[in-house]
Amino acid sequence: MFRTFCISFSLKNTYRVNTILFSLKQIPLLKRLLPEALYQSRGLKKFALILSVFWEVAGALAGKALYLFCMVFWPLLLYGGKGHPELYCHMFFFLTLIGAYMNTYMFNPTNDKYYAMILMGMDARQYTLSNYWYQLIRSAAAFLPFLILTGSLAGIPLWPCFLSPLLILAVKLSGAWYFLRRYEKTGSCSNENLPSRTFWILTAVFLGAAYVLPAFGICLPISVYTAAVFISLIPGVRAAVKISGFRHYREMYQILLAEKRTGMDVRQTVRKAVAEQSLGNISRAAGTGTNRSGFAGFHDLFVKRHKKILWKSVKRLTAVLLAGTAALLAAVLSSPRLAPAIRSLLLEQFPYIAFLMYLLNRGTVFTQALFMNCDHSMLTYSFYKRPACILELFRLRLLEIIRLNLMPAAVLAAGLPLLLWMSGGTENFFYYILYPASILAMSIFFSVHYLTLYYLLQPYTASTELKSGTYKLAVWATYLVCFLLLQFQVPALLFGILSLVFSLVYSGIACILVYRMAGRTFRLRS
Repeated sequence: MFRTFCISFSLKNTYRVNTILFSLKQIPLLKRLLPEALYQSRGLKKFALILSVFWEVAGALAGKALYLFCMVFWPLLLYGGKGHPELYCHMFFFLTLIGAYMNTYMFNPTNDKYYAMILMGMDARQYTLSNYWYQLIRSAAAFLPFLILTGSLAGIPLWPCFLSPLLILAVKLSGAWYFLRRYEKTGSCSNENLPSRTFWILTAVFLGAAYVLPAFGICLPISVYTAAVFISLIPGVRAAVKISGFRHYREMYQILLAEKRTGMDVRQTVRKAVAEQSLGNISRAAGTGTNRSGFAGFHDLFVKRHKKILWKSVKRLTAVLLAGTAALLAAVLSSPRLAPAIRSLLLEQFPYIAFLMYLLNRGTVFTQALFMNCDHSMLTYSFYKRPACILELFRLRLLEIIRLNLMPAAVLAAGLPLLLWMSGGTENFFYYILYPASILAMSIFFSVHYLTLYYLLQPYTASTELKSGTYKLAVWATYLVCFLLLQFQVPALLFGILSLVFSLVYSGIACILVYRMAGRTFRLRS
């Protein structure tokens, strides 16, 4: 089994190295410097291998750190931070239950699994088990140091931090065995990239249990959390034995990886499902028309026919924000001890809003919908690529995406000043003006940013595959900058002014770049 794991790990690294080399080749500044025989260059392959190993280690550590910081530690600050070990364990427990079925490691149809088990004919059982145990150990090991770190920052005793990786292992094993057992009984093979509606509902219930119940004083005691960890080990150990003895891995993966037979990449199944769902959401009603003409009419018709795709998720997100804001206001009124923590967070940790606005923006969803349902066909016509046409559609689309992002942003722009006032407020009235202005400005910034990236880098091929390494790098850089802002202690007043000025200046520069360059860059990728 160890030999099988070494071969599979080498195969995965080779695939990752080639992906890195391809991405480097797509960056304009490096495109001319890199040799044509790129994949034969030993030096570049060694460099890419180093990047691959670094990505394996750093990806595991950074992912767990971000997860604990955003999903557990930051919400803990809203409830007073230190001195709440029960709350820390309470949130972590319910979030871990979600991971049992939403992130199984075993039911993710990746390319390396297709290459190894289907194309190379490797032993499916040995391949699956060796990689599954590796992923479990890797996850638990990456979690442990950050559990200790975040736990110590929050005043949590060490022993719950050491028990928590056992809970992760136990529930993931139990979840994997449930899906394997279901396959034995029904022949239905799960795909964690396409969770069912039941799992989404269950996720909403667990999220509510994790974050809403503590606002009403309901929290798992440490003793109950400890008992739950040890109790979970019983089905976890049993699941580990059953998983090791399961005999139908090859048949199961032949179903799970069936879409790979045509050489599709790892996201093809998801793209196919999204495309089918998009077609189902397009309105073909007889009354769906427009009174406008030219590109204004073309855009208006597109928006009306794709209203479900563009606006449905935005309305849901807005409803969630409204409910969350109302819950926080109710928590402040019902539990006065939360008021100082929320007031301090709003006045001293305002950079968190930039990361929240990054998460809320619908830029990537909007541009994907534009390409999949419009541009991938229209870009085959020469008139559609004329600079005047491109600029006219850019202006119309920019106004639309700003409208999309302003709806949830408006909830925050109105809710946060109200929350600040209800939690004690401040004598400086300028805060109540700056907060809404900076939030709305950041919303406009992200709208302009993602649409500009789409027009200047156009990352998709005619088959809707994302091929631009520069685009991926720009998207990751955006995430990294927003995440790094969480690490800075910047006064809310100063950060609000800086974000307002930066958003306005950046939006102006971005529009100028589109005006000058989009006529050359907005093309289908080969």
